[in-house]
Amino acid sequence: MPDDSETPQKHLYLVDGSAFIFRAYYSLPPLTNPEGTPVGAILGYSNMLWKLADDLHAADGPTHMAVILDKAGTSFRNDIYDQYKANRPEAPEDLKPQFPIIRDATRAFSLPMVEEENVEADDMIASYTKEAVARGWKVTIVSSDKDLMQLIEPKEDSLVDMLDTMKDKRIGAAEVEEKFGVGPQLVGDMLSLMGDSSDNIPGVPGIGPKTAEKLLTEYGSLEGVLAAAPEMKKSKMQERLVEFADMARLSRVLVTLKDDCPLPIALDDMELQTIPEGPLVPFLEKHGFKALLKRVGQVTDTDAANKAIAGQPRATTIGNAAAPAVTVSGAPMAARPPKMPPIDPAAYECVTTLDALGRWIAEARAEGLVAFDTETDSLEAVTANLAGFSLAVRPGQACYVPLSHGGSDMFAEKADQVPFDEAMAMLKDLLEDDSILKIGQNLKYDMSVLVQHGITIAPIDDTMVMSFNLDAGEHGHGMDELAKLHLGHECISYKSVTGTGKSQIRFAEVPLSEATKYAAEDADVTLRLWHHLKLRMAPERAVRIYELTDRPVIQVLSKMECRGIKVDRAVLARLSGEFAEQMQSLESEIHQIAGEPFTIGSPKQLGEILFEKMGYKGKRKGKSGQYSTDVTILEDMAGQGIEIARKVLDWRQLAKLKSTYTDALQEQINPNTGRVHTSYGLVGAQTGRLSSTDPNLQNIPIRTEIGRQIRDAFVAEPGNVILAADYSQIELRLAAHIADVAQLRDAFAAGEDIHNRTAQELFGEVNRDTRGRAKTINFAILYGISRWGLAKRLEVEPDEAQAMIDAYFKSFPGISAYIQETLASVREKGYSETLFGRKTWFPRINSKNQAERQGSERAAINAPIQGTSADIIKRAMARMDDALAKAGLAHVKMLLQVHDELVFELPESDVAAASEVIRNVMMGAAEPAVTISVPLGVDIGTGKSWGEAH
Repeated sequence: MPDDSETPQKHLYLVDGSAFIFRAYYSLPPLTNPEGTPVGAILGYSNMLWKLADDLHAADGPTHMAVILDKAGTSFRNDIYDQYKANRPEAPEDLKPQFPIIRDATRAFSLPMVEEENVEADDMIASYTKEAVARGWKVTIVSSDKDLMQLIEPKEDSLVDMLDTMKDKRIGAAEVEEKFGVGPQLVGDMLSLMGDSSDNIPGVPGIGPKTAEKLLTEYGSLEGVLAAAPEMKKSKMQERLVEFADMARLSRVLVTLKDDCPLPIALDDMELQTIPEGPLVPFLEKHGFKALLKRVGQVTDTDAANKAIAGQPRATTIGNAAAPAVTVSGAPMAARPPKMPPIDPAAYECVTTLDALGRWIAEARAEGLVAFDTETDSLEAVTANLAGFSLAVRPGQACYVPLSHGGSDMFAEKADQVPFDEAMAMLKDLLEDDSILKIGQNLKYDMSVLVQHGITIAPIDDTMVMSFNLDAGEHGHGMDELAKLHLGHECISYKSVTGTGKSQIRFAEVPLSEATKYAAEDADVTLRLWHHLKLRMAPERAVRIYELTDRPVIQVLSKMECRGIKVDRAVLARLSGEFAEQMQSLESEIHQIAGEPFTIGSPKQLGEILFEKMGYKGKRKGKSGQYSTDVTILEDMAGQGIEIARKVLDWRQLAKLKSTYTDALQEQINPNTGRVHTSYGLVGAQTGRLSSTDPNLQNIPIRTEIGRQIRDAFVAEPGNVILAADYSQIELRLAAHIADVAQLRDAFAAGEDIHNRTAQELFGEVNRDTRGRAKTINFAILYGISRWGLAKRLEVEPDEAQAMIDAYFKSFPGISAYIQETLASVREKGYSETLFGRKTWFPRINSKNQAERQGSERAAINAPIQGTSADIIKRAMARMDDALAKAGLAHVKMLLQVHDELVFELPESDVAAASEVIRNVMMGAAEPAVTISVPLGVDIGTGKSWGEAH
């Protein structure tokens, strides 16, 4: 055996690869690579490997490392007990194809990989641990598996510990005893008594962890317990210990780790050194792992990569040394984020004095930036009460400042905390200081909370929006998901500190120690994410869309949300009553057709009526065993002239409008303002369109009388009017520009009716029928509609629909070329781009699943057009307030944005002047960043209500 006594102590990390794989799979959303192969677990696994390897040369970091995997098949334990692991479910279908690629990932990182026949990964880990400890090495087992806790030595200076990477937590003898109530040396005995359902270890029936702990504490070991069992006081437990003693001993054999396995790779060959880029970079490129590529100094963008300086040496150094940057067109690329300490919530400070708060603010001023987050009692920013706020000035250095913690009872003791008014005054100075960058995750919410206290936050960076501008379409952009994806960290959950259901408490009632860990972690994680994302912005060409479009609109949206719009409760109540009467009338008609009463809102009862009693064809049962009665099935039936299906659809629409709008809006009127305050989402639609929630104003029907009636409830204050400014056919205009369709460009320039022009081109004549069809085709083509989809909309045969599509492409070949070029580009690059550079990723564009692939193709065709439209209206919104103020119209307030429309409230006397400013801003919103070859049209209407303004 080699003598390591004269060398610095070596530290071996043994990675429980199987545990890594499953934790990675369940911690990330489903993802696919450019070829359509599932890669969510592979990405999570690769991120975890990188994080471990990146600790090379750090305190307590690895000098040697290997990944230990389970070989497919059974082990010697199955020969001892044929039911061993017999209850293990099969791996999820989308995980199975990832197993071989995970092995490729390990090889790509140039890490030793061990998997042996007839033994399990745990046995190999035990054998390597025994050998390393004999040589005086430290060993860290990267896992949280309780079986492996047997390997930790029951002493303070143990050479063996474990690392739970999801919680960034070290597990030693004290942590094992805290978990089980016994030391590591008795973990195997405990598992033998209580059994283990995950491995189908039988144990002794009825013995749980508390009982096992008590028995082992009293009798010292499994054999001690079994020997004493016959003399114990008669009880069900005593009977079971006697009856199942042999089963307990069998269980002890099954849980005992085999630590004398031959070692296929020598310990010295596991030394962790610089990871060569040769195998790693091609692997990451193949699977589209852009964030990891950035960490190794690579450029994923095809064009940028082609411009990289040929022959420049590249090496990836894992550890504190930064990888050399690749230069693209003379600009340095892909610097690495600073080395960050592990996330340790116990290290955060709870600030309860003004002096301490002053110290943190001074730190923020010295840094020139601060991550910031509020804690409140509501998701509705306009009505939320502030419980406290958190700050982070450097990774790992964060605090929580409680402001209104304490029980809700007036006699409840209040926690020591900073005086509210003084703290807010100090916070105002910090957040309004132009020299300090404020960093947040969904800062729009914090802005809306603090504006109620007279505080404006500027300048800002928003990690949620930055992530969206980099990776729209690839994954979600919430902080918890980003922390798992980029930091390999699982954040403390809100419900873990406040509870759930009837036992849930307000955040202001959470004990300060727990509140500090949760809140300060938010700020710390946000700052870390900013460091990761900021360095990607320039190399991945996301700066332009972020700086020119999305970041400027954050504060505008906050102002709009706070302004809200007045809603006439009486109009809503009247509509609710009318809808109820119409629903009752339809219900009677439906029951009469069915021949019996039934609950129309019950899919089960409706399916039985339609497909069993009435015998209609087209029945289809879902997983629940019920007949499907979704909208597509009912619309198909209605298209066949089946009256009951049409009436059910009408009933459902009324029921939805009544519950979603005329009833719900009455409850959502703010009692203090008399207005409703919708919340706008910047990352809700991957094309860049804004979403609207609480209430959702995007889904009010646009072209129906019912939709107009609901809009009539949105009114102006006395003396004011509502002004609605709507881009006219903006997507068709953008299609004419982007696809370079001369006929459409000329028609728009001449002010022609574009649907008339299309009808003339396709059908040779213009009448009500041909214009209607042309209008449907104009919009449907831009959404990549299929022959079957168009046939359904126009109520014609698929062959006839295909003939119309062919005629359209023949008349407008630019549209056909645009579609083909766009799809080819997206298949190659993985993303589409708007005129302003907004990227939308389509990870399933090359999927082998036809439905996934075709869905991605349809979305990819429309994304550059719809995304450019979204970019333009955001730019108009960002400029609007300043333009109105410059014209002496600062009192004109922008209230809503719905699709291609902006809604304002203003004095009636200012309509003419405001209309001119609003139209000019909207028409020129693309300039100077982009010049559109087709004029943008804006239709403006006014009235006492939103409905009247149309």
